[in-house]
Amino acid sequence: MKRSLVLFLFFCSIVTIFLSAQAATPNVIIIMADDQGYQDLGCFGSPKIKTPHIDRMAKEGMRFTDFYSGASVCTPSRASLLTGCYAKRVGGLGVLFPRDKRGLNPDEITIADLLKTKGYATACIGKWHLGHLKEFLPTSQGFDTYFGVPYSNDMTLDPTQPLANDVVLREGVTLENIKSRVKKNLVPLMRDTKIIEYPTDQNTLTKRYTEEAIAFIKKNKEKPFFIYLPHTMPHIPLYATPPFEGKSEIGLYGDTIEELDWSTGQILETLRKLKIDQKTLVIYTSDNGPWLVKRDHSGSALPLFEGKFTSFEGGCRVPCIIKWPARIPAGSVCSEIASTIDLHPTLARLAGAELPTMELDGKDIANLMA
Repeated sequence: MKRSLVLFLFFCSIVTIFLSAQAATPNVIIIMADDQGYQDLGCFGSPKIKTPHIDRMAKEGMRFTDFYSGASVCTPSRASLLTGCYAKRVGGLGVLFPRDKRGLNPDEITIADLLKTKGYATACIGKWHLGHLKEFLPTSQGFDTYFGVPYSNDMTLDPTQPLANDVVLREGVTLENIKSRVKKNLVPLMRDTKIIEYPTDQNTLTKRYTEEAIAFIKKNKEKPFFIYLPHTMPHIPLYATPPFEGKSEIGLYGDTIEELDWSTGQILETLRKLKIDQKTLVIYTSDNGPWLVKRDHSGSALPLFEGKFTSFEGGCRVPCIIKWPARIPAGSVCSEIASTIDLHPTLARLAGAELPTMELDGKDIANLMA
């Protein structure tokens, strides 16, 4: 009897150590909407936008009620998330355009750089907006692969960017006339460092990003992986695939959010089917608040004041949900102040990666995830 008890306790200790190791080195998926307001999820009080999958994610994880982006506009908010620093510390980048020849310095240490040191497979899927030239693209910033639009979807084309040999040209664009077909709202789709489609079929972007993320998960299910999924939507111009057009009670803006909800649900279901959901940390947030001047093509930051471009709460305070069944209690709520700049040092600690020697603005918030 005593021997059986000893064996049982030994077995329990081994299981505990195994589970602790699983919890300490999670797969990581960061899903980030573009210009989504604080209220634009059911679990954050939206009266008309239906987000059942993200709401379920909140019920199974933790909702952060006082979570902030690193800036109230696209480029600096992304720089701060990936580096753990306010944008002023890492080059002071403002919103970048196709005419710009600069971007996030490749010498900066991104989340992807850190996780790669611990054997993670890394992918960026979606809107990058930290420099579209080769030396600034995700494949120079710690990501193994990139698929997406290099900047905001209301911008244009830099005709000097290289084209893939099998590039798909649409809407009457040819190799001969492409330089004369540079027009607002016509943007390229890239694979790694080359354009694979121009102009991008924006109606299908959310769906294609989702398919790309799921394929990457399936390919790397046996080892740790990191997916950074910064969606193009709901930045204007707004697009949704046909099954979601006209579905929302508040028009096209709501349609795009409900498709993002579907996308998140597809990713979470893939993790469940592969039985890796317990050891995968999934974060859903937004890069900044809603672009209010776009009226019915923008969201809501209520009950907060103002939105994008401002330093008021509505510009920087964003919805955030984190799900990690191995560690985070279901249905929990955190009202402590936290930020996207905190994700860099937090994920480094959880993966056991060594932080860079440079000073960070972000703080390790792993203790809040319990």
